[in-house]
Amino acid sequence: MLYYLFEYLDKTMDIPGTGVFQYITFRSALALMLSLLLSTIYGKRVVSFLRRQQIGETVRELGLAGQNEKAGTPTMGGLIIIFATLIPVLLFAKLQNIYIVLLIVTTLWMGTIGFIDDYIKIFKKDKQGLKGIFKVFGQVGLGLIVGAVLYFHPGVNIRTDLKKINVNINQTENVITPAPIYEKSTATTIPFVKNNEFDYAELLAWTGEGYENWAWLIFIPVVIFIITAVSNGANLTDGIDGLAAGTSAVSVLALGIFTFVSGNIIFSNYLNIMYIPNSGEMTVFIAAFVGALIGFLWYNSYPASVFMGDTGSLTIGGVIAVLAIAVRKELLIPFFCGIFLVENISVVLQVAYFKYTKKRFGEGRRIFLMAPLHHHYQKKGYHESKIVTRFWIVAIMLAILSIVTLKLR
Repeated sequence: MLYYLFEYLDKTMDIPGTGVFQYITFRSALALMLSLLLSTIYGKRVVSFLRRQQIGETVRELGLAGQNEKAGTPTMGGLIIIFATLIPVLLFAKLQNIYIVLLIVTTLWMGTIGFIDDYIKIFKKDKQGLKGIFKVFGQVGLGLIVGAVLYFHPGVNIRTDLKKINVNINQTENVITPAPIYEKSTATTIPFVKNNEFDYAELLAWTGEGYENWAWLIFIPVVIFIITAVSNGANLTDGIDGLAAGTSAVSVLALGIFTFVSGNIIFSNYLNIMYIPNSGEMTVFIAAFVGALIGFLWYNSYPASVFMGDTGSLTIGGVIAVLAIAVRKELLIPFFCGIFLVENISVVLQVAYFKYTKKRFGEGRRIFLMAPLHHHYQKKGYHESKIVTRFWIVAIMLAILSIVTLKLR
């Protein structure tokens, strides 16, 4: 909102200083600071409200040290993350930008699913919460929306003529630069490969001429799968104090670098990466989101005063997935979300191995002492603050590796 106000003031009244709102970096800095202030200062009021309403966590008996002490800790703290993100975004972002609209919809959509799940657990006294099938329907519904918008919306394009323009400028003086070539594309980025673009449409090349028109049949299911997988991964990671919020902040910050360079024609040209017009605006959302996550850690670090609940974890996973897809870096998700991936895999392996051994030997056996993986280390006697810190370090290493792929091919 403030962006449009200052844009009007700059164009009509030429007031000194109003033009600074045109810069993404300036608005991102403001969004980061405001989200930090909102999540730390007003977060305390949210925690107090949740405690007064007796919106406390019901902890299952898992035989973990210090577990019973967490019973009754306020949950639904993901509301802090949601509001501390959306308020700065509404103030400082270009609200007509399709990527910003998608991220706002994602935040509200996944936040609502998580809120319903937490509500059922707390007020209906049902430890299972929202039935898994309804969660999946919600995730698939969001995937359909995001996939359809990214494929069909006229504002979502990539630019393919950067190399051609550079060659003309270098070889000819006073050349007239051709008009920018923007096109609809389902191309994505393959990490560590020199010619690092892959088009999902190529998977339909065997169907013959005009196969590009049916690329959405591949693209939309891929989007659905990624959103479902990443949101569930974030949900599983939210098991000990500060783990999900800290690792997510690292992942989103790394994604912010990609959105900024992909949305900047100069940087994308220099780095020889896909230029995605208008995607740089997502940096403002990312800055607000990172500020909200860090501010939430003020209350969620050990010993936690509040848990994010599914309200926060599903929102985090959905936002990260949409960011990665929008900036065409979804194949880097194993690096961005390496912790989520490992947590997911640990559960899948544990369940599959238990069922296999029970069927074959008549007795279920386990790979880990407990899944997800962070509980395995708790069972081994590690303090949860040490586990969280080490997981953060791994997340930082993976984020750096993902950023390195900009030049390492």
